[in-house]
Amino acid sequence: MKLCTFEVRTPVGRHRRLGAVTDRGIADLNFRAACRMGQRLADARVPSTMRAFLEYGEMDEALAALEVEAERGPNDEQLIYSPGEVRLLAPIPNPTSLRDFFSFERHVKAGFAKRGEPMPDEWYQIPVYYKSGHHNILGPEDEVRWPAFTEKLDYELELACVIGRENKIAGYTIFNDFSARDIQRREMKVRLGPAKGKDWASALGPVLVTPDEIGDPYSLTMTARVNGEEWSRGTSADMHWKFEQMIEFLTWDDFLVPGDVIGSGTVGTGCGLELDRWIQRGDTVELEIERIGVLRNRIV
Repeated sequence: MKLCTFEVRTPVGRHRRLGAVTDRGIADLNFRAACRMGQRLADARVPSTMRAFLEYGEMDEALAALEVEAERGPNDEQLIYSPGEVRLLAPIPNPTSLRDFFSFERHVKAGFAKRGEPMPDEWYQIPVYYKSGHHNILGPEDEVRWPAFTEKLDYELELACVIGRENKIAGYTIFNDFSARDIQRREMKVRLGPAKGKDWASALGPVLVTPDEIGDPYSLTMTARVNGEEWSRGTSADMHWKFEQMIEFLTWDDFLVPGDVIGSGTVGTGCGLELDRWIQRGDTVELEIERIGVLRNRIV
């Protein structure tokens, strides 16, 4: 299933809802479930928000909701929308945390080479990560404001997984880890960070693809385009550290909660830093990962 969060305008304001992208349109899973079991049970088994669904929702009931043939909900709610009727947000607009790993060897080697440093042996011993700003999440088609503190803005092409219950992977999405490279470089010279260079904006989307539909997450073609021109191409097959190993490391005398997001790190050639090419104000960045879709954002 391709889960999503969509925003719909109503006479009493905008509302965010849990949905699924289907061939017919964007289905409201909560209201469709209410057609089968009533609203109170639907709220418990197929909640209306992604965070709640990851925490206590039931995937089987969400799948059953897609089979509902009713035209309207029990209180005349709209059950399916055409893409133009709603706005897709980040599939999880409010993750409980955002941890980004460093799992592609080619990208890591390129970064150290840029700094004139050797590849550290420790990278092959443990999967390292940093924590980014989970409060500044953008979605598909959202504009990215160029921050006043940088002149070296970069995109980063990543695969991400989202945690469900019992430390299991609920699904996969695309992650653009926007980076202020000049600030990041200064931070890391004192062996801290990245922090300010990263946590001002991250984009996720367009959907959260469940493991049964994604198939093998380590065989996905990953592509980045700027203004329609391909800049980067790689594959998740090159991940040295797998998500299962990351989860094992994170839960070593610690725990994860539903809604945590884990980034793969940048695929080889998947950023301007490696290519010595830099995005500019007005550029449109498109990240595409096979079987997930396209995450598109414009820099303003």
